[in-house]
Amino acid sequence: MTTELANLTSRARDFASVLIADVRLGSEESALDHAAGVAAIATQLDSSEELQAACYLLYAVDHLNKPLEVLTKNFGEGVARLTVETRQLIDLQDRSRTAAGLAGGVQSQTENIRKMLLAFGRDLRVVLLRLASRLQTLRFYAENFAKTNTGDARQATLVLARQAIARETLDIFSPLANRLGLSQIKWELEDISFRFLEPATYKDIARLLLEKRGERTAKIEALRAELQNELQAQKINCTVEARPKHIYSIVKKMRGKNLPFERVFDVRAMRVLAESVHDCYAALAYIHSRFVPMTEEFDDYIAKPKSNGYQSLHTVVRDLDGGQPIEVQIRTYGMHEHAEQGVAAHWAYKEAGAKGYSGVQAGGEYDRKIAMLRALLDWEREVSSDSSKLDTSVLQDRIYVLTPEAAIVDLPQGATPVDFAYQLHSSLGHRCRGATVDGVLVPLNTKLQSGQTVAITTTKEGGPSRDWLNPELGYMASARGRAKVRAWFNAQVLDETIARGREAVEKLLQREGKTATKLEDLANALGFKSADDLFESVGKDEFSLKTIETHFKPQADLLPPDEFLIYKKSKTKKHSNDKSGVLVVGVDSLMTTLSKCCKPAPPDVIGGFVTRGKGVSIHRADCSNFVQIAARSSDRVIDVSWGGAKQDKDSQLVYPVDVSVQAADRNGLLRDISEVFSAAKINVVGVQTQSVKGSAGSTAWMTFTAEVSDTSRLLPVMATIRKVAGVRVCTRR
Repeated sequence: MTTELANLTSRARDFASVLIADVRLGSEESALDHAAGVAAIATQLDSSEELQAACYLLYAVDHLNKPLEVLTKNFGEGVARLTVETRQLIDLQDRSRTAAGLAGGVQSQTENIRKMLLAFGRDLRVVLLRLASRLQTLRFYAENFAKTNTGDARQATLVLARQAIARETLDIFSPLANRLGLSQIKWELEDISFRFLEPATYKDIARLLLEKRGERTAKIEALRAELQNELQAQKINCTVEARPKHIYSIVKKMRGKNLPFERVFDVRAMRVLAESVHDCYAALAYIHSRFVPMTEEFDDYIAKPKSNGYQSLHTVVRDLDGGQPIEVQIRTYGMHEHAEQGVAAHWAYKEAGAKGYSGVQAGGEYDRKIAMLRALLDWEREVSSDSSKLDTSVLQDRIYVLTPEAAIVDLPQGATPVDFAYQLHSSLGHRCRGATVDGVLVPLNTKLQSGQTVAITTTKEGGPSRDWLNPELGYMASARGRAKVRAWFNAQVLDETIARGREAVEKLLQREGKTATKLEDLANALGFKSADDLFESVGKDEFSLKTIETHFKPQADLLPPDEFLIYKKSKTKKHSNDKSGVLVVGVDSLMTTLSKCCKPAPPDVIGGFVTRGKGVSIHRADCSNFVQIAARSSDRVIDVSWGGAKQDKDSQLVYPVDVSVQAADRNGLLRDISEVFSAAKINVVGVQTQSVKGSAGSTAWMTFTAEVSDTSRLLPVMATIRKVAGVRVCTRR
């Protein structure tokens, strides 16, 4: 270690002393004393000089105009970034806790704080420094616990703040410390927090233990050494560890298993780590002969591992004189490493409630990221001068930003203010017109970073811009937000279609003198659930207005049941209007008419309907008009089919077919689509166009009537039309 690095901590202390000597934190602790306490905890963790230096600089950040630049110049980029990011994380969590309420917070906010801590964990030292800072805060509260005057209003506020911090510690920080293998920090975080949350229960359990922690530790250590010697005398290769239970873990087990204090068997606990599975069972056999086993408390998780892969022998024994129970766990070193460090590890077993404990559920992305942090712990000192060496891409897929009210919003990496607005509410996203980030006005395609505060400027009315859906412009990174924008535009097109259909129907009713007709009743009579459904179908040219005219005509106009078929010699002209090529009940000399509402053509599935004076009307089987008139007069429906006779090229029949196109209107659109038909050598005999202006621009509705001998020729043509710039929909009517 160079002299400059060795002096880093003392230089940081001297630098910070000038800035924070008279500063007190929200907990009423001196900022300088807090820094010294955090540095002491970091030293116990055998942390790097950079991390210890950051402990003193943490609260000096608030007193620097450009902290990142100043700290980089004086202490290097590694210390500067570690300090600024940790201070930012602390500030965000403090603001989030205030927004959620001092009394405990909301569950979703707690989860977001947990995720945010992971996001900042791309530098593991941020997590370690945050844990050390939280422990020092709790220690300060514990030292001043008895001094609190609950009758004072200010002190009462501090009590509430202390309880909120204690709850957050139990929900987030102690499980994280345990998962990182920081057991000493974990139990101290838990016991102090529990003391603040339930002081009466804490005192009761402490009294029931009947002995001080030091005395209990001495007893279990003596028992551990004795058992170690006895097992070695039996030629069993193993190591015996002893650990007295802490107050919080005792209470958690009492409540989790609904047990009285005297039934909590692992107030004293030992763990035997053996070289092999054979040594595990040999140790078990000796312990059961040496003590009195409680058979109902024995579990063999080696022969039958838990679902998360956990393996160990669990037994509870008593001294021969019937003394206090002792819990013993026996496992190999490999099993112990998996239990302490694996993905389904000791954290998952203890915190997730394998036997009904309450707490954080293990598994999934959160557990995977925490496991990675555990693996990075051993690297902390090696990369303390170059944290960029860490492969932490798994921690960088999300960002966490704040609303002006300090609510945390979870967004994908690369998210913008537009994504932020849609994450909060669809209406806010639609009306978004501007944004400020940390009080500075920014473009809407600005990429956000974790920890920033975002405010959205909106209009009272309006909708999104189509530019937002252009990936090259970078306005949106969230798939959820893009889906909401597309849904808005689809709704606008639907509204325009319904309006166009309504206008057409109302004009028809005026011509027919039926303006008194109730539109909902008309829609129901025509087989639609609502008037809007009818208007939409008419607006899309999927339902013929002639069907509505027919609806108002007397039924007497239709052919009576006894008049069935009208024979007529077919003419031999090329166009299908003169010869349909349709066989009616196997006969090709019957008078037939191809319906204009659906324009059938081979090889469509078709049906025939007998009319008055026009012979058999031929419809596509899926034609909505045909379905409705057939339902009213099923006795007039007859079987028809396309003629199968081969024809020479000159006499080949062609059929008019309508192709509907919906597109964003632009110059040259009609020309581009017409060229597609021309290239396919398909004759277009008619074109109808209409342009409708909307808030998002003009929409063009086009209907091309083309002549084909077989509709299969249209499939590649329509596929090509869909690729024309601006085209949204291309279907056959």
